[in-house]
Amino acid sequence: MFLESVKLALRAIMRNALRSFLTVLGIVIGVGAVIAMVTIGNGTTARVTEELSKLGTNLLHVNRGQMGPGRASSDARAFTIRDVEAIKTQVGGLRAVAPLAQKSVTVIHGTESRITTVNGTDEAFFIAQDWPLVAGRSFLESDIRAGRAACILGKTVRDRLFGPLSPLERNIRVAGVSCEVIGVLESKGQSSFGMDQDDVVLVPLRMFQRRLAGNTDVPRIAVSARDGVDTQRVQADIERLLRERRNIAPGREDDFTVRDMRQMAQTAAGTTTMLTALLGAVAAVSLLVGGIGIMNIMLVSVTERTREIGVRLAIGALEWQVLSQFLIEAVALSLFGGIVGIVLGLTLAYVAAIFLDVPFIVDGRIVAVAFLFSALVGIVFGFFPARRAARLNPIEALRHE
Repeated sequence: MFLESVKLALRAIMRNALRSFLTVLGIVIGVGAVIAMVTIGNGTTARVTEELSKLGTNLLHVNRGQMGPGRASSDARAFTIRDVEAIKTQVGGLRAVAPLAQKSVTVIHGTESRITTVNGTDEAFFIAQDWPLVAGRSFLESDIRAGRAACILGKTVRDRLFGPLSPLERNIRVAGVSCEVIGVLESKGQSSFGMDQDDVVLVPLRMFQRRLAGNTDVPRIAVSARDGVDTQRVQADIERLLRERRNIAPGREDDFTVRDMRQMAQTAAGTTTMLTALLGAVAAVSLLVGGIGIMNIMLVSVTERTREIGVRLAIGALEWQVLSQFLIEAVALSLFGGIVGIVLGLTLAYVAAIFLDVPFIVDGRIVAVAFLFSALVGIVFGFFPARRAARLNPIEALRHE
């Protein structure tokens, strides 16, 4: 009898195919939106976490000034190379400490030129940032101490200035200063914030200060902790040390910021997850709207088929058989909408992942929940019309025109 109820339900759906499709449109949109939002959110979270991890292992950035709206870091006093040395010697558990000074300049080789970012730093940069070279060599201590006009190119700058040729031991002009190319950085590609990380040139810090900046400022310090070391403890030690060195009185606000990149990654991932859940919840409202649509159309169907129901009851059909027929019809409608919605959502998420350049990560649990929730919507919203059909009086139903 159950199979007979299924056949009758499917026959009724196919008899009004267009109306059935329009009925489940809300389910399709709801399920599709939830699947797409969650899948895109998972990919975005993975990409943000991946990009932040590329900045370095156990990395902390020490910036002058307080970071935030209306707070310009340039207003605060810069660090000095002595601050860098103090962190190296007085804070435990560190792999590397690298000074960083930055400026946007024009670099030229022959007829090719490019506006890029030049970083003044030292040999610790490559360890702190986990950024190896693919060609050439790193800075030597003698390069740093003498402020030699040597430079290391990011892939974007290398490709623009030299194309397929090797740039090693060739000279380029950096803001008018002739520099010998001694190395090429490994490509890191686009960051999650849309920045080309390979659009960079590295030079020795002293050369940068003397010939490009005209001062001895160190605006930023990159600090990498050893594996297994608590970065929060390192952060607290750096803050305490710098407060002492900068003579900041107790109770006064720091004029610098220490940012733990691991915490930033966790915060970014948490924010993305929360937004994904919020958007998914909003999209899930469409499922309820779709359920109401199913209930309405099933009530209309019961009214239209009152005489048919009366005939079935008159020839001996039991109430539960009529109820199961209409309930199966409602669940079948809802499941059909759920399946179409899942396919649509995954398709949209795949296309979006290509355009947004994020991983396409399908969460099987969400797909299963969406499918089961579709069935639940059919049961909940189809029960009242099915119960109403099962409780019709056969005599009154046969009189219905």
